Amino acid sequence: TSFSTPKKKKRDDGMREHVTGCARSEGYYKIDKKDKLKYLNNSRAFAEEPPADTQVRNPPVPGRRSEQRRLLSSFTGSCDSDLLKFNQLKFRKKKLKFCKSHIHDWGLFAMEPIAADEMVIEYVGQNIRQVIADMREKRYEDEGIGSSYMFRVDHDTIIDATKCGNFARFINHSCNPNCYAKVITVESQKKIVIYSKQHINVNEEITYDYKFPIEDVKIPCLCGSENCRGTLN
Repeated sequence: TSFSTPKKKKRDDGMREHVTGCARSEGYYKIDKKDKLKYLNNSRAFAEEPPADTQVRNPPVPGRRSEQRRLLSSFTGSCDSDLLKFNQLKFRKKKLKFCKSHIHDWGLFAMEPIAADEMVIEYVGQNIRQVIADMREKRYEDEGIGSSYMFRVDHDTIIDATKCGNFARFINHSCNPNCYAKVITVESQKKIVIYSKQHINVNEEITYDYKFPIEDVKIPCLCGSENCRGTLN
């Protein structure tokens, strides 16, 4: 039994037409340079021209990108979303520094002007339960750590920034503060963020009201504001 070699037919696009229906069954063969060039030209033209249903109906025009930025900025200003502001805060952190404060020990100061109602900094630390917070508070007292860097989020959760935190733990209390603390929810997780109440100038100290619960043993307040209550609690 003898097998005849399939005839090598060529299509209009330069590709060889396989008579057997499978290129592997016809073995190795050399493609002519003219046919290869014809195929490359056809495939390049096909790639440059997208199908009709995927062609851009509205080609970009000059100013389209700037218009989108303006729309985004107006959207951000109108919806006043905490999530958008938090994402912006992560993208560009405020320029802050900590140094000696006339209120108490160390304080946090602005290194750039901060407008009113802006996120200044997130209060970062370890999320712990009340039982752990009580144990740590006693341990910190035994270690001689007088300052408290624990911030209550809700009834069950407390953020401990004593040994694991950021610059936010240096913010001092003031009875007439320029910032306030707010609990927001980001991806089902509660976070504490410090917002500006008013315009804050460069080198101005960042402060907020600690809002400590009233207790018999008073903690003196040294904020020096006109309406100072005299004590933190």
